[in-house]
Amino acid sequence: MVVEYIRYSILDPARQKALIVSYQRAAKSLDAASECHAYELSQCEEEPSSLVLRIEWDSTRAHLNGFRKGPHFREFFAAIGDYVKEIAEMRHYQVTDVARHK
Repeated sequence: MVVEYIRYSILDPARQKALIVSYQRAAKSLDAASECHAYELSQCEEEPSSLVLRIEWDSTRAHLNGFRKGPHFREFFAAIGDYVKEIAEMRHYQVTDVARHK
């Protein structure tokens, strides 16, 4: 499993709220994608202009060659495409052994 982090920098509070609504729509595509295990969108309390999407994928390859080339990506991108220019970082990370889950 890999974790993709997408960090957004959105100064306008109305656009911040709109991004959250857009991801509520886009979540349907993530739910339908077998490559996706989990996701969450978080907004920074200290700096609300910073929002981070965390997605767990089977692998980077499954994300890029499966989901992005599969039937669910078009609807996903239609929901969130207006915010691509506001992505400050988008990367895949390997999970280490340092973790605690409750």
